Amino acid sequence: MDKGNHKYTPRSTARVLFVDMNSFFASCEQQDNYYLRDRPIAVCVYTGKFGCVIAPSIEAKKYGVKTGMRLNEAILLCKDLIPIETNPERYRRYHVKIMDVLKSYCDNVYPKSIDEAVVDLTNYELIHKDVIQVAKSIKKDIQEKVGDWLKCSIGIAPNSFLAKVASDIQKPNGLVIINPENVDIVLGRLKLRDFPGIADKMEIRLNKGGIKTPIQMRHASPENLKAILKSVVGFYWHCRLNFIEIDLDNEHDYKSMQAMRHLNKEQRASYEGINEILIALCLTLERRMVKRKIFANTLAFNVRYANGEQWADFLNVSSPLQDGAEIYKAVMNRIEDFENNNAPEKIITRSIISISLTVSHFLDDTMVQYNLFEDHTKKDHLRKVVYDLKDKFGKQKIMRAVELREGNVMQDVIGFGSVKDLYNDEQTELIE
Repeated sequence: MDKGNHKYTPRSTARVLFVDMNSFFASCEQQDNYYLRDRPIAVCVYTGKFGCVIAPSIEAKKYGVKTGMRLNEAILLCKDLIPIETNPERYRRYHVKIMDVLKSYCDNVYPKSIDEAVVDLTNYELIHKDVIQVAKSIKKDIQEKVGDWLKCSIGIAPNSFLAKVASDIQKPNGLVIINPENVDIVLGRLKLRDFPGIADKMEIRLNKGGIKTPIQMRHASPENLKAILKSVVGFYWHCRLNFIEIDLDNEHDYKSMQAMRHLNKEQRASYEGINEILIALCLTLERRMVKRKIFANTLAFNVRYANGEQWADFLNVSSPLQDGAEIYKAVMNRIEDFENNNAPEKIITRSIISISLTVSHFLDDTMVQYNLFEDHTKKDHLRKVVYDLKDKFGKQKIMRAVELREGNVMQDVIGFGSVKDLYNDEQTELIE
């Protein structure tokens, strides 16, 4: 490897821990409600007949209930299944407590999602000599200091990727180590699709290139992997499988932010419901950018339909965007232009199954310049003040008109994705 950078040096010892909370949302519900313990439950955004299961409990998984299943399907597998409506604030509260436990061991803690985190003990050899004992202590501390019903699987390896792989091998409450001595033995029991990030298409591409097992992939040269995958991604895979840490670099740099929602039949039954979700996505991106003090120069919009088709668009905006209402207006203007030029084709239809918005090419708020006739300085300042007040007094104590809906405010949601944008510099605060 002629990368000329010490960061591509393999690590020789397994000192990175990947902590994966088991059935996290469901376990939080069981932690707070004693009578749900040892019973199959399914946390859902909505508990209607076609509600989507986002987190089955350990007990429910034994019946074959899986994330992404519709409730009517899950009930057929487990007639005693108890549907529970999601409680995002509860999961955030437990997440913060768990992070506090992990940070008591070292400063190098990287939240990867609402229920996962990396603890890098590479530079703590004098303080923590036995990483297996540290892992056992973390498990004990979580149960004693956070909740006795909360379990986690911990993987240990020289880098965060292999630690993640190790954490998936034994669930629930597992503890698995991958090191230079046993790596080929452990990987020899796995399939390519057991690796996070490898799905159907990548597996097919690897197979065509002569790589059909994790062992073959690990021992392939970086040049060969780059040729098979036709990009520098091949080099990154070589690094991950050969003890080089690349996934913790620039953990808090922002190349893009995405907000996405899947729609069930009830949500897409009306155009008003679809429109509410689109507005909620715009406000989610607004909140994240306000907290990070950044504006976006690029906006991407993607819609998927029940028949497998999709529609996507991309635009560079004339003035940097942060305001949710302006993002919404930009998207709707783009949709209107397309529909006018491609009549009778429609973008917003009741067959939509998912909507995603992505903002990128960020600019620090101190660098935003307005043209002569559009000075939004006061409005931008007011937007920041609104979110500061929300932080201080609660999200529903002060709201903009666009956040209101008939009968109630927009429902809070939470997902399993990256949480790197869920923390500000002042305090540990988790948002949706």
